[in-house]
Amino acid sequence: MKYNKKTVGLTVTTNYEGAPSYTLSPEFELYAAVVTASLGNKFYESEEQLTERIRSLIKINKPEFVAKLAVYTREKMYLRSVPLALVCELANIHSGNNLLRKMTSRVIQRADEITELLACYLQANNRTGTKKLNKISKQLQKGIADAFNKFNEYQFAKYNRAGEITLKDALFLTHPKAITETQQTLFNKIVEDKLEVPYTWEVELSRLGQTTFINEEEKATAFKEKWEEIIKSNKLGYMALLRNLRNIIKARVNGECQEIVYNKLSDPEEVRKSKQFPFRFYSAYKMIEGELWVDRYTDALEKAIQVSVENVKGFEEDTRVVIACDVSGSMGEKVSPKSIIRNYDIGLVLGMLLQNRCRQTITGIFGSEWKIVKLPKTNILSNISRLDALSNEVGWSTNGYKILKDLINRKIVADKICIFTDLQLWDTSSDYDTQGMKVLWNTYKKEVAPEAKIYLFDLAGYGNTPLSIFQNGVYFIAGWSEKIFEVMDAIDKGSTAIKEIEKIVL
Repeated sequence: MKYNKKTVGLTVTTNYEGAPSYTLSPEFELYAAVVTASLGNKFYESEEQLTERIRSLIKINKPEFVAKLAVYTREKMYLRSVPLALVCELANIHSGNNLLRKMTSRVIQRADEITELLACYLQANNRTGTKKLNKISKQLQKGIADAFNKFNEYQFAKYNRAGEITLKDALFLTHPKAITETQQTLFNKIVEDKLEVPYTWEVELSRLGQTTFINEEEKATAFKEKWEEIIKSNKLGYMALLRNLRNIIKARVNGECQEIVYNKLSDPEEVRKSKQFPFRFYSAYKMIEGELWVDRYTDALEKAIQVSVENVKGFEEDTRVVIACDVSGSMGEKVSPKSIIRNYDIGLVLGMLLQNRCRQTITGIFGSEWKIVKLPKTNILSNISRLDALSNEVGWSTNGYKILKDLINRKIVADKICIFTDLQLWDTSSDYDTQGMKVLWNTYKKEVAPEAKIYLFDLAGYGNTPLSIFQNGVYFIAGWSEKIFEVMDAIDKGSTAIKEIEKIVL
C-alpha cells in the first residue's frame, strides 16, 4: 500500500486529554480537518486555530491533493464553505497551470458561490478598499468564468443579493465567455440589472411579516394561507422544507398541503437530489418532537433518512458488528452557533444508520462507562432519541478502552468494531500500560478475535488517533455524511480514504 510505506500513525504524541496518541500524515490530517469542519469553534479548538492549522497543512500537502480534496468535500461530503476556503488558500500558493481553474469550476455548484468565493478570497487576504479585486489569481478568475455558464436566470436572480461582492462585480472581473446566445443575453441582464426577480418563499413570508394585523387570529389565518400557497407552488426546496417543518405544523395547513409535504419529504428521488447530511433529518425530527399530531411527518422523516443508507455495502448476513457512539462531554459541542445538533448527535445518527443495515449488531454508547442498549433495526430517528436520553447514564469522560475491555472479558467475537468519536479517548485511571486502547486492542486480536477490524470514525478532526492506523486491523475514516460508509467499503477492498480522494479526475 502506498501510504503504508510512510510512518503513518507511528509518531507517538498525546491528545488533548493527555492520553497517548498517534499523529496522522499531512494528507490524513488535512482530510480529517476539512471534512469535519463547520468553521466554528470546537470543544478543544477555536475557529481561528482550526483555520490556521488547515492553512499550514495546505502548504505541506501537494497542490493536486488539495484540489482533489476540495472537490471531494463539495461533491461527496456536501460541504460548501470549507471547499471555497481550500480554493482561496491554494490560490495564494499555487499558479501556473490549469489545476486551480479546474478545481474552482468544480467546487462552484450554486450561483451564490461565485460571489461567496470572491468574498472568501478577500477576507483570507485582508483585501479592502476600492481596488480590493485587483491582481486576483488569473487561474481563480478563469475557474469562476467557467462556472458562470452553469446557471440559468432563475438561479442567478435568486442569489443576486446586495453584498460586498455582487454578481456584476464577478462578471466584470472574470469576463466569462458565453457558450450560447441565450447565456450571453443572460450575462447582459446581469450587467444591466435586469434579471427577472423570481418568486421566492422567503420574500413572500418577509412581506407578510411586515403586515399589521387586527388580532392574532387574523395573523394566524394569513400565515396559514401563505404557507398553503407556498407549499402548492412547489417552490419550497427540500432543505427549506426540513427547516420550516415546525412552522408549517404550527400554521395548521390543510390536509391537501399536509399530503404534499409528506410526499415530498418521503420521496426517495427528492431525498437523493437534496444531498442532505443525515443529521439534518434528525434536526427536523427534534424540532417537532414535542408537537401534537405529527405522526405523519415523523413517518416521512423516518422514510427519508432510510434512503441515506439504502446502498451501504460491506455487511454480509453473518458480519458481527459492534457500534459504539461517544457521548462524552467533549462531544457535546454544537456543530455551529445556530445549530441544535451536537457532535455526539452526528455520531448517534451515523451509528443508527449503520445498525439499520447490519443483521448482527451490539450497539452502545460510552463516556465514563460503556453501556450496551438493545434497539430495533427500524425506527432510526426514535433510536437516536432514545440513546440521547440515556447519555446522562454513562458520564462525561471518554473511556473508550472500556468497549474493548468488555469484549475481552466476555470473549465476544466481532468482525468489525465501529467507534464514532472525536478520538480524544483516555483512561481516567491513567493505567495506559495495562488497559490503554493499544494494549487492549492487541490483546483482543491475540486472544479473542484475530480477524477483527476496528474503524475509527473521526467526527472532529483534531489530528491524532488513539491507535496507530493501517496496522493490526486499524482503519481511519472522517466525516459527517453517509458517504463515509462508501469509504469503509473501499477500505475493505484494499483502498484508503486518501486513495479514494486521489481517484478524482480534474
